[in-house]
Amino acid sequence: MQRKPERETVDLSGFPDLIVVLLGFKVRSPRALLALRDVGRGLAAIQRDPPDGLLANQSCLFGWNHVGIRQYWRDLDSLEGFTRQNPHAAWWSSFLKDSRNCGFWHETYRARGGFEAIYVGLPERTGFGTFAPIRKPVGSFMSSRARLEGDAQGRAQPG
Repeated sequence: MQRKPERETVDLSGFPDLIVVLLGFKVRSPRALLALRDVGRGLAAIQRDPPDGLLANQSCLFGWNHVGIRQYWRDLDSLEGFTRQNPHAAWWSSFLKDSRNCGFWHETYRARGGFEAIYVGLPERTGFGTFAPIRKPVGSFMSSRARLEGDAQGRAQPG
């Protein structure tokens, strides 16, 4: 006799400031594999020594040339602390100077409200970019925090 699968859910009440980040890397040429190699090294380091505030880090595959990462962070301060320190800060700066023909995107979802996204080197739209107005990341739209808080408070207007 086959056992019925149990129904389960989760209690997120202990994580009021939870942040979920989806990231994707799209290989657009053989040279982009070098960028993915660097990302892989960074992810291996995160697995060995998780940064403070990272609750979970999972890899996924969107397609043969499109890999992704799903991360859960305790709060925005933890995520920002990680992104502003090396090795992430050095990697991001290097990637923005030369993406090696690798497209990148991330979308951030905040339990307390607010969403934000950034897309680099992607000729086709994905995620929020398939339906929401596109903006340049300048001024108040330069930082993820400003985009999150602007959306959460209704200040982020297309323009």
